[in-house]
Amino acid sequence: MKSDRNFDDLADHFARKIYGTLKGEIRLAVIWRDLLAYLPELESGTCLRVLDVGAGMGQTSLRLAEMGHRVTLNDVSREMLAKARQQARERGVDDRIEWSCGPYQELQRSVSGKFDLVLCHALMEWLSEPSELIPALKSFMSPGAALSLTFYNQHSLVYRNLIRGNFNLLDREFIADGGSLTPGQPLLPEKVGEWVAENGLGIQTSSGIRVFHDYVIARRGGHENPQAVIDKELEYSSREPYKWLGRYIHYLVR
Repeated sequence: MKSDRNFDDLADHFARKIYGTLKGEIRLAVIWRDLLAYLPELESGTCLRVLDVGAGMGQTSLRLAEMGHRVTLNDVSREMLAKARQQARERGVDDRIEWSCGPYQELQRSVSGKFDLVLCHALMEWLSEPSELIPALKSFMSPGAALSLTFYNQHSLVYRNLIRGNFNLLDREFIADGGSLTPGQPLLPEKVGEWVAENGLGIQTSSGIRVFHDYVIARRGGHENPQAVIDKELEYSSREPYKWLGRYIHYLVR
């Protein structure tokens, strides 16, 4: 039987391979561009209540805390939370953050009230029952609240295997390596959109995260310049049809 993924065993690997690389910089650049563009209240001086579910090392939450917001940070991995808490202390925002260790299914036991912004980045694709996540997140949203949701894009997995010539992998059920950071449940943006609508929510904007970076086999020209890569990723992340090739999709939901 499938179970939800816990990153206690891969916390250091995750930190090096994702957050410590250009991949992580691109992810954060796209997410922040969308948040600041569509949620002006983040910079209005009002203190918002924020819930970050499956927050990992808490990069987004820590920045929100630095902006003056109150954050509740949740993750099932004690190792990931320990790394996040260390960063919070170093950045002087530990007093603005509440900590919750456990699966999202048990959040109601430790977290009370409603939130103005709910973050859930790169969690859905690691769940055994991803369709159950959105209604659970909605239960924490106050009237008019926003949900920032990212998930691993199944279209990108197919496209990457086509580029690499891994045709044999396209004719069988996808099974992720247990020691890999490739999620076990790649998701179709159309299906996630259906789940959003079924829960009475609407997608305000959508973006692709890493629409070309992960497909590059031989770096040359602009690929040698990290800032140029980020700039082009931002430019094409919201442009049709390129955004739907992103390794991850970002939905900002109201």
